[in-house]
Amino acid sequence: MKRTTVLIVLMGALLLLPGWGKAQTARFDVVNYGAVGDGKTNNAAAIDRAIAAAAHAGGGTVVVPPGDFMSGPITILSNVTLYLETGSIIRGSTRLQDYLLPPAGGEGENEQGSSAQSVREPAGLITATNAKNITITGRGTIEGSAVSFMKADQVLDLKYAVTDGGDWNPSLVRQGKDFLSTKLGPQDGPFVPIKPRPGRMIRIDNCDNVMITGVTLQNSPNYTVSVTDSRNVDIIGIKINSFASDRRAPNDDGIDLFNSRFVHISDCDIQNGDDSLCLFGSEDVTVTNCTLSSHDSAIRIGYDGGETRNSVFSNLIIRNSTRGINVNVRAGGVIENLLFENIFIQTQLHTGYWWGKGEPIHISAVPQAGTKVPGVIRNLRFSNILAETEGGILIYGTKESIIRDIRFDQVKLKVKAGPMSEFVGGNFDLRGDVPQEFSIFKHDIPGLYGRYVDGLKLSNFEVEWDGKLPEFFSQAIECENFRNMEVDGFVGRQAQTEGKNSAISLSNGSGVSIRDSVAAEGTQTFLAHTGITGGILLLNNDLSRAKVVISPAKAELMQSGNIMPPGKARE
Repeated sequence: MKRTTVLIVLMGALLLLPGWGKAQTARFDVVNYGAVGDGKTNNAAAIDRAIAAAAHAGGGTVVVPPGDFMSGPITILSNVTLYLETGSIIRGSTRLQDYLLPPAGGEGENEQGSSAQSVREPAGLITATNAKNITITGRGTIEGSAVSFMKADQVLDLKYAVTDGGDWNPSLVRQGKDFLSTKLGPQDGPFVPIKPRPGRMIRIDNCDNVMITGVTLQNSPNYTVSVTDSRNVDIIGIKINSFASDRRAPNDDGIDLFNSRFVHISDCDIQNGDDSLCLFGSEDVTVTNCTLSSHDSAIRIGYDGGETRNSVFSNLIIRNSTRGINVNVRAGGVIENLLFENIFIQTQLHTGYWWGKGEPIHISAVPQAGTKVPGVIRNLRFSNILAETEGGILIYGTKESIIRDIRFDQVKLKVKAGPMSEFVGGNFDLRGDVPQEFSIFKHDIPGLYGRYVDGLKLSNFEVEWDGKLPEFFSQAIECENFRNMEVDGFVGRQAQTEGKNSAISLSNGSGVSIRDSVAAEGTQTFLAHTGITGGILLLNNDLSRAKVVISPAKAELMQSGNIMPPGKARE
């Protein structure tokens, strides 16, 4: 027998000996530490004992076997894998008192998730703090019991929103006092939460080398997975849902990243009430091969601080969301260098008190209430996007923060009316935490609207209007207060085949180039303009189907190679 063969046989025999390879294969079954899978016993102490034993041994796998293991807060320590076998459930306790850790016993969370060490406020279900090399995996389920902490017979009362200091004013919206009428009923929620309620269901805080894979996370009463100040995090192949509440639990975000780096999220299915995926001040993040569905934003990036940059979102399906991709700054912060590619987006108007009005893509830089200067948004790329939507793309900058260098390539919108269009449509929605004049206000809905934007480039951009639409749907493209706008390969017309609107409407801008574009059948006016300086370039466009090419006809126009309507050189 060859020497190498002998060595292999000897190594195999050694691995069968007790203790050999213990650090790699040690298993700690929670049942052996007192856990009972009867759905009634609080197993927090037993599970914590198993985790402590694994950590004390230098690392190991804590096994949750098939069964229903009710639990209060538990803590994962370094070098520990929490493995949920098929058929196992870690079920969050339905008793709030089980989450009220004493101040000396650990850090709690208030309902917004901020730390609180001096008061008895609720913790979440699973927490890892200052840990390394931790894993949550398996084919089991972690259940948050959210409905127990909701007033499921009540939705958020809209009355407070229209009082002084509320976040919208009925005098500014299209429907006035009938906006979000109670006649619509509570179809979409959100439910009223009990206060206080448990904190974030899984909280990863200042950790390194983290993996969450395979498990199902459902019905969280607060954020589902929260990753803060952490590095090297992989979230792969998990399912998140809030089906028990019919996706009507507020603040049940799917995955939230705060000030974290080197995060990889792939092959996940997230279906919840609030935002599916959020990035706040995080960098070097990749998200791919996921399906997302939310009554709020499927992807939400930025808000009131931090730097979010250098991240890629690809191969995604977004369905039934109020906003598809939402990028915004309010009180400070920088968002830059983001790529979005190969994404299908389906958005719609909802009846409940959720932010957004069906925008497939929302980009805004608006001062937060009580502040003067928002943050910065620049250098975003969107390519190979198909969207079916009851709203339009919104790019809303301000004098205080001009949005810069935004590019769309191979983007097609199919815009249609929905059952809620009459009741909530025809408004821009810039919530949250903005002055009332910016929150929700009447505005016609173009396929794409931009303001205070510098360097907007549209390549192979198509807008299709589906069926009979309310009068508030308007142009395919509307842009004002802009600089350096390029349109290359646009196909489309205005929403109504009869009426005053144009395919493209530009005002108070400079530097306009429109080339290789097509006025679709039914175009009234291809380009309407006012207050444009520096001239308009029209190059190699097929404008033969437009009744009017440009209005007003008097313009500083440079044109070449255009196909004009029969008998018309220029309008």
